[in-house]
Amino acid sequence: MPREIQTQVLPEIAHSEVLLQEHCAKLLHESNANIQKIVVLKRSIDARQKTIKFNIKALVYFKGENFHEHKIELPAYNNVSNSREVIIVGAGPAGLFAALQLIELGLKPIVIERGKEVRGRRRDLKAINRDHLVHEDSNYCFGEGGAGTYSDGKLYTRSKKRGDVDRILQLLVGFGASPDILVEAHPHIGTNKLPQIIQDIREKIIACGGKVLFETRVIDFIVKSNEIQGVITQKGDIVSANKVILATGHSARDIFELLDKKKIVIEAKPFALGVRAEHPQELIDRIQYSCDFRGVYLPPAPYSIVKQVNGRGMYSFCMCPGGVIAPCATSPGEVVTNGWSPSKRDLSTANSGIVVELKLEDFKPYAKFGALAGMEFQKAIEQRAWQLAGSTQKVPAQRMVDFTHNTLSADIPKTSYVPGTTSVEMGQVFPGFLSQIMREGFKEFGKTMRGYLTNDAILHAPESRTSSPVRIPRDHETLEHIQIKGLYPCGEGAGYAGGIISAAIDGEKCALKIGEALS
Repeated sequence: MPREIQTQVLPEIAHSEVLLQEHCAKLLHESNANIQKIVVLKRSIDARQKTIKFNIKALVYFKGENFHEHKIELPAYNNVSNSREVIIVGAGPAGLFAALQLIELGLKPIVIERGKEVRGRRRDLKAINRDHLVHEDSNYCFGEGGAGTYSDGKLYTRSKKRGDVDRILQLLVGFGASPDILVEAHPHIGTNKLPQIIQDIREKIIACGGKVLFETRVIDFIVKSNEIQGVITQKGDIVSANKVILATGHSARDIFELLDKKKIVIEAKPFALGVRAEHPQELIDRIQYSCDFRGVYLPPAPYSIVKQVNGRGMYSFCMCPGGVIAPCATSPGEVVTNGWSPSKRDLSTANSGIVVELKLEDFKPYAKFGALAGMEFQKAIEQRAWQLAGSTQKVPAQRMVDFTHNTLSADIPKTSYVPGTTSVEMGQVFPGFLSQIMREGFKEFGKTMRGYLTNDAILHAPESRTSSPVRIPRDHETLEHIQIKGLYPCGEGAGYAGGIISAAIDGEKCALKIGEALS
């Protein structure tokens, strides 16, 4: 039997099979020649001490023991060409993984996606960056793969209780992701590699007899006697099925408005909102690693920080080491920021959303919108930012220390945000209470991370699409909507996920419940 070990090693040892084997031999008081193979199970960085080390959990195989290289294989997916059909609205991670799960169950998914296929999205992303043109159905949020495809591809989730995280990671490896995502504590695919994986998933769905309809926006639901019967698209086509998974993502405002108009129950949901802060990556490395140069064996440093300010949580969100800030508006007349990193995370800047928890009471000025009050609060800030920055895809920006002093920055250096920035005092963008919390919060951040509070850091506003401002309520057991039988609210847009992994898990859960209902 292989021996399982847990140990700490220097970065250069963690990155060398030869050195790691020598280390394990000494640790186990064995001859190096007697070790056949070291299989790393988990790897993480411990930067709490002066000497930075990697935590390693591994299996040590000795000579004579039975060792076989484990290859991740995809499930034996069924051919479902002639099977019962289930509609999936949205081809983000929730929708795609729901489709794969349905195929495993012998059901035929009909995936309806308002945006373009993953490669076709690139032209529209270029247009928003270069020409400030927002395509309402094809942008960083909408299109095959959803918001995560071109906004980083992070796979870390705290939602371990929601489902089988390892299963989702293994499926991603089966579709072409690096096996390293099974090992790293904070796995990440990268915006440059994720599109091919998404394309391969879609091709598998189609090869098994499923359908994927692009540039097809759902504009109505067919409901009779509180039971879903199908959907109507903007082309006037009717797609019929009495099981519909609604996986439209956190920015599908037209879907929220449609549900509200049809008096299908939805609820306002608290979310978080703030800015995206960009620092030089070298500065974050110095703060996190306590050294002038991180060297070749340490990755660009991330950070995670949480503070309580005036009874509110203020925290980092979707931190992107070695990454860039991207324009993520979904309609003309608004600006929205997000961040992403390439797989190597080798760019010169680090950015993170820095957001504040909102409460339902904050939405009272928009009470006339009922369940859409939070969405209107969100929209108003995005539209105000658009106006203040010049009515293009430029965003309001301010140096961090200047913001804490309520002082307009005399100049804004070039940042990674390609459409550009306009120097604006951020207090004009946000409600007063929110600006005050962020001002105090950044001062607290600076006490915890010495050097973080600096005018070399540039704030970009707003970071407003952290999660859905609406929850679409569903039955705890069946996962069906509490009012409409056969409608399964799913993923981030429905308020039941936060990121690629948790959305994929929720998609599988909804598919499994449909399988149970139809068995």
